[in-house]
Amino acid sequence: MNPANRYALTFPGTPGTQAPQDVIVVARTDAKGPGGHPVYEDDTGIVRAEISDAGEVRMLASGGQQSPHMPVHAHPLP
Repeated sequence: MNPANRYALTFPGTPGTQAPQDVIVVARTDAKGPGGHPVYEDDTGIVRAEISDAGEVRMLASGGQQSPHMPVHAHPLP
């Protein structure tokens, strides 16, 4: 199965509030992650994730002091 070129990553809202979930679209890059799967990033390059063919997501830090949160869902986009 070929991996999608883009994914919508859905993150939980702020705990303890009624804040809506955050959705960030990431696009495939030429890079491979530590697991050998494609790396995806948003337009800013700040949100980076390795996504397997099975849709498993590993968030990757794009700089020091970053502690990336895991998304609730990764949905492939056309």
